[in-house]
Amino acid sequence: MDGPAKVTAHGRPAIIAERKANDVPRGLRRYLSLADFERHALYHLPLPIAGYVEGAVETGQALRNAEEAFRRIALVPRILRDVSDRNAQTTLFGTEYSVPFGVAPMGFSALAAFDGDVALARGAAASGSFAICSAASLTPLEHVAKEGGSRWFQCYVPGDTARIEALLNRLRAASYDTLVVTADVPVTGNRENNARNGFDAPFRLTARLAWHFATHPRWTLGTLGRTLAKSGMPHFENMDAERGPPLFSRNLTRSTIGRDRLTWENLSYIRDRWPGRLVIKGVLCTDDATRAAGIGADGIIVSSHGGRQLDGAIAPLEVLPAIRATVPDLAVMLDGSIRRGTDVLKALAAGADFVFLGRPFLYAAAVAGEAGVAHAFQLLRQEVDISMALLGITGLDQLGFLNRAQIFDVAGWAKSDANNCTALEAAALTAGGAAFE
Repeated sequence: MDGPAKVTAHGRPAIIAERKANDVPRGLRRYLSLADFERHALYHLPLPIAGYVEGAVETGQALRNAEEAFRRIALVPRILRDVSDRNAQTTLFGTEYSVPFGVAPMGFSALAAFDGDVALARGAAASGSFAICSAASLTPLEHVAKEGGSRWFQCYVPGDTARIEALLNRLRAASYDTLVVTADVPVTGNRENNARNGFDAPFRLTARLAWHFATHPRWTLGTLGRTLAKSGMPHFENMDAERGPPLFSRNLTRSTIGRDRLTWENLSYIRDRWPGRLVIKGVLCTDDATRAAGIGADGIIVSSHGGRQLDGAIAPLEVLPAIRATVPDLAVMLDGSIRRGTDVLKALAAGADFVFLGRPFLYAAAVAGEAGVAHAFQLLRQEVDISMALLGITGLDQLGFLNRAQIFDVAGWAKSDANNCTALEAAALTAGGAAFE
């Protein structure tokens, strides 16, 4: 039987709030944000691998552009609204996900985290989302599909119909239903940081590399050692229909032949022969978005490849509104530099149907495997939920749509009607103007 109700000094019943038991595993409670995973992962990983994951191209300007674009948008909260019934569910290609974000494709995930591709896929699926399997994975795409439930595969294809057809046959056999063609890598960007840090793929075992491995025993034994014991020497598994070279080799190289011959005609060839959904990744131009729609693509990912291709590339967020307006009937997604729940909401308000994060989830996998990925999802989910409440909205459809002028024109913001503002409005500094004419 319940005891007597507690009352306040004024005689009114008191609502007693009990502290909710902490259901986060003890080892993960110190990770309060995605940035916490990053700090620990960069300490845990040997320099060549940490530098590869963290690094960008040349001066890093493309990466900074993408990051700074989010910082230039300010939020306008609406108050005194009932926001008790919030829901961040979203639908993409007819499938409902509990969060509007997923895991971007990342090469060498299994080098940063033990069975990293499967850990990412399982952690995402457990969180009501999904991960895209990468062509640069060290794990066979069939294994990622079977063990991780992946159904999205990202490829780097050459302008060679025979090699394309062979890969498509392999993907059909593995039951993938969504093909993401990364189109912004005709050649590999000038990643000087990899050379400085001693990252080379395939690796050549040198005294310097051995020293890095020896000084990071937790990674060497827990990731590399476990991988060798379980599966043997890792190989580049998914670049083509056939298995690629081993991770460590004195003289073998990965084949990137033919990527610089890939054209829209090749994409049309893929569209004609691929029965599933086709997504083109690396779009930063409205004309290219129009071409993608024209060949029958189902969606595009607005992306600067994590700042790892063209140095000085425009920020994906900056071009997103114009691309959204150009192809209103296409699924438009975005990746790059999302680190907080507010970043997710800014991207959705600027026109994205869904967003992807890469490095943060890989950092989580590196330090805590599948459980780390799931915890990272939960942290970002909580931030989205809190930010929705503070903005005064209960659903993502209430974000409205920010056009390009709102985001990158302070004068346009100053003239806006404050009585009709959406949940998100932009009070941003213009980024020079010339790029938006």
